Amino acid sequence: MKMTSRLLFLTMFIALAYATTALAALPQKVQGQPVTSLAPLVEQVSPAVVNIRVSQTVTRRDSFSDDAFRRFFGLPDGGTGGGAREIASAGSGVIVDAKRGYILTNHHVVGDADKIQISLIDGSVHDAEIVGSDPATDIAVIKVDIDGLTEMPIGDSTEARVGDFVIAIGNPFGLGHTVTSGIISALGRSGISRDGYEDFIQTDASINPGNSGGALVNMSGELIGINSAIISRSGGNVGIGFAVPTEIASSIMTQILDFGEIRRGLLGVNIQTIDAQAAEALGNDIESGALITGIQSGSAAEQAGLEVGDIIVEVNEKKVDGAAELRNRIGLLRSGEQIDIKYLRDNKFQTARAELGQAQIQSVLGEEVHPGLAGAIFAVSSTASEEGIEIQEVQEATPAAQRGLRTGDVITHVNRVQVQNLEELREVASRFDILFLNVRRGDRALMFQIR
Repeated sequence: MKMTSRLLFLTMFIALAYATTALAALPQKVQGQPVTSLAPLVEQVSPAVVNIRVSQTVTRRDSFSDDAFRRFFGLPDGGTGGGAREIASAGSGVIVDAKRGYILTNHHVVGDADKIQISLIDGSVHDAEIVGSDPATDIAVIKVDIDGLTEMPIGDSTEARVGDFVIAIGNPFGLGHTVTSGIISALGRSGISRDGYEDFIQTDASINPGNSGGALVNMSGELIGINSAIISRSGGNVGIGFAVPTEIASSIMTQILDFGEIRRGLLGVNIQTIDAQAAEALGNDIESGALITGIQSGSAAEQAGLEVGDIIVEVNEKKVDGAAELRNRIGLLRSGEQIDIKYLRDNKFQTARAELGQAQIQSVLGEEVHPGLAGAIFAVSSTASEEGIEIQEVQEATPAAQRGLRTGDVITHVNRVQVQNLEELREVASRFDILFLNVRRGDRALMFQIR
């Protein structure tokens, strides 16, 4: 009997502990009210989330159109080329201005689209157009001209905390409106991809292909992020998803609507990462930072009194671990903003205030670099980069297109030589008739032969 009582007590204790844990895993209140279901919140915000269908016409490359290939087999030069075909893809978007019809989504969802259609929660389908986009932050704004839309209020993503409950709404795998829930797992994530500027919210709410551009929503029914990326070997959800915070998305949208362009901040420095071992060799006692190796004349850095050899360790009281993080931090700020910089000089910490200039982006035609690159247009930025040279556009039926290059590709090496800017690309390309390009396309590494 005594043993039975002990077992009964132990069973009750375990059951109570499990119940307590289960309760702790659920939000107790939504908008200040006790809740046993997320349905009221979902019903409130879902009408502001749209499904996006995009179509794009691509020219399929015909291997037999390559003159070198045709000569090898004794065929005359000038093949028939590849045929054009239409490809379709799906994504999501969030209505943030019902009166003017503005929708936030991802650049990678709509950036290359020839035609965009959105479907509302009631199933109605409407044409949309791109207002503007920013590949560097993966944010785009599209517009529809219809009445009766429902918008989602934009929340303050800077108030989000690790552990906050969130829901993700989108169009995974083209299935239509789908809602998942979870928590904020981490803040300020970067280095997820090697492109652009990153300051992601990480969540374990399921985000799958097709969710891109959808909403990450807090328990107050406010948009705090635009779902953008996942980490997965299979392409499906494994509990690690990322969203662009509304702090960034709202800033990008405002610049697109107000200026028609992104006015990104520029400090005007060339930098490289320095770790504790390198710092010790220089006689400095720090763990990490960004070493200034060059300063542009008349730049914000020069005006703030920074010098070559200074090591930047903080920006706006946030630690800087290296060159990539400093580039990321500055690139997410607007031109004209003032920043406080903490740096090390002669083993003494000093501070400076700088007003950021504006990063300039120019376009250079590929034929100016090499005949085989005709049809490619390169984006050349005034910001320091360790990434490579981005192809801003590839025109159809040109040598660059026929060789398989695409808009958004980043050239990192030419004939095994690393190239970080246009001058280096020109210099290497001028020495060879045939170029072997190492290209980064998203998370894929490719090689192309250019003649």
